[in-house]
Amino acid sequence: MVHALQESHRVLKPNGILIDLRPAPRHRRVGLGTGRRWQLVGVMREQLDDDLAADRAVAQVLRAGLFRREMRFEFELDRVMDTMEDFRAWLDEFVQDGKMLSHEWLVQRVERARAQHRASIKIVVRGPMRMQVLRKRA
Repeated sequence: MVHALQESHRVLKPNGILIDLRPAPRHRRVGLGTGRRWQLVGVMREQLDDDLAADRAVAQVLRAGLFRREMRFEFELDRVMDTMEDFRAWLDEFVQDGKMLSHEWLVQRVERARAQHRASIKIVVRGPMRMQVLRKRA
């Protein structure tokens, strides 16, 4: 990622802006419901190595003086799913990409919690997102 940031610096015009938007290095939380009526069911155990490496890369180009940080904030992004099939398919992408081991325990926990609610209740994965605005230094 350092190379990509250096290349971004090369192609940006003086004082150009780079927006870094990606998952923050914290585990996603899975629950039922939406908005303020959301109830935690479990926390995923995905590997955060890529996210931590990206943080190190940004820190490296900031130290090198290529960019200056103008703004940084974090927010929660909800992924809402209607069915257990949708949830399983979404989770399977993580396992196939090697970003985590099987989370069958979490699927079972969501199924049990969902059985206690009405059939239309949503499955929500809350993921921490980080956004930084970096300005190119001359």
